[in-house]
Amino acid sequence: MSDATRTPRTAAVIPAAGRGLRLGPGAPKALRTLGGIPMLIHAVRAMARSRAVSLVVVVAPSDGAPEVRRLLDEHALPERTEILVVPGGETRQESVRAGLDALPADVTAVLIHDAARPLVPVDTVDSVVEAVRRGAPAVVPALPLADTVKEVEPGKPGEPEPVVATPERARLRAVQTPQGFDLATLVRAHERVAVSGEGATDDAGMVEQLGVTVVVVPGHEEAFKVTRPLDLVLAEAVLARRRATDAY
Repeated sequence: MSDATRTPRTAAVIPAAGRGLRLGPGAPKALRTLGGIPMLIHAVRAMARSRAVSLVVVVAPSDGAPEVRRLLDEHALPERTEILVVPGGETRQESVRAGLDALPADVTAVLIHDAARPLVPVDTVDSVVEAVRRGAPAVVPALPLADTVKEVEPGKPGEPEPVVATPERARLRAVQTPQGFDLATLVRAHERVAVSGEGATDDAGMVEQLGVTVVVVPGHEEAFKVTRPLDLVLAEAVLARRRATDAY
């Protein structure tokens, strides 16, 4: 069957090349265990649970692709989902681009998902995919903020910082992943938007810089990012509850 006659596919790219220093020294964040299983495996399974996702590309540390491939082979993953492992770059932006470059020609939509969000429910994944399939070029799951947010003038660590503005909380959202995109739109953003320093940490923000509208769908409280040791404690509790109720 030629590429032109294949059914368009949706893929997920999981950049997992970072070290995750805020969790302390040791293995890269994506390889830290949650319920005895590396967070990366949980994240891959979260994407693969969606029947809309037929391919998952894991972007590994530049010198760790064979190790990540072995890790994936050691754990049960849905057979219907193809899993690729590619080496990443120095920044998240470079790693995402490496994942995009690995996608086959019949992929027309892509999800970008943080390996550090291992417990995102499949309903959230499906909601993002559905919004892209309905024509949105860029989609992010997000939650309303519970806290009031202050904009400040950054100062030295430990010193008081003056408040310069209080944004209207009703207009603010905390963005999660997976973020979903029309593939051509996201590739164009990576080609045209130059980001210095550590590179882009939010692919939707890159698309916004093209003047393309990004839309929000409801996120989920269990799709939080495991960044600090306290987050890992919470993730363990969520996972234990799921297992106790046969929901995982």
